[in-house]
Formats: sequence, structure tokens, C-alpha cells
Amino acid sequence: MISPEPEGLFDTNTADNHKLYTEKLINHALHPRNMGTIENADGYAKITGPCGDTMEVWLNVRNDKISDISFMTDGCGTSITSGSMMTTLAHGKSIGEAAKISQKDILDALGGMPEESQHCALLAANTLKKAISDCLIARRDPWKKLYRRYQG
Repeated sequence: MISPEPEGLFDTNTADNHKLYTEKLINHALHPRNMGTIENADGYAKITGPCGDTMEVWLNVRNDKISDISFMTDGCGTSITSGSMMTTLAHGKSIGEAAKISQKDILDALGGMPEESQHCALLAANTLKKAISDCLIARRDPWKKLYRRYQG
């Protein structure tokens, strides 16, 4: 569970933060969607970005559509926001549609974010793509899904 205001970054009472962060971005930071884990997921990925933030994504696929998706991050408010929006965009989409979700798609859906934080949206998009790839590999070679448990 995140604190009500991660690192004070999204203090909605300051005029400066309203200039830097959209209401949608603040809302996703304070009330992240789909945060958590999925036991025995069809696809899983974990990536550490160049800033040191790590994001994990779990997803389940039914009838070629993402039926359940979640994320966790040890990162800042914009990492939380990016993961939340990424899962919102991907849920219900076909695997092919979800694999096309880009950094720009996440940033556009949030109404933008400061340039120094935009790498968080790239981390979310890349982690989604890796989880989809893991899902497709596990479909082709089901034993690899079992092996995933033993990787660090």
C-alpha cells in the first residue's frame, strides 16, 4: 500500500504541483489501479529502469484478451502513476493491441508529465511488453512458466 501522498510529490494544495501534474496523474498516484500481484499469472516481467525504479507486471489472458493485470513498483509517484495507467490501458485489450501500448500512449492518457519523469512511462510500457512476451513463450513452451518460479 502506498502512503496517501508519496514523498509529498502530489500535494494537491500547492499551485506548483497543479502546474506540473495533471489531475488525472495525481489521481492515479493517490489511487493506483490494479496494484498488487497475481498468483500463477500467465505472464510476468520485472524490469529495473536506469533511474533505479523496479516495476513488475503480472497478467492473465483469456480468449486472447488481457483479463487481469496488475503491477508493483518500488518507485516514485510517477512510477506508480505510469504503472496504474498502463494497466488501465491494457486491461481488456487483445495481446496484440496491448503490446503496442507505448510510452507516448501512457503519457497522453495521463495528460503529460514533467520531462524528467517521463522515463517512468517508458518503464511501464517496456515491462508490459516483456510480460506479454513471457506469456507467449509460456504458451509455446509451458514448462518455462514453471521455471519462472526459480529465477531471481
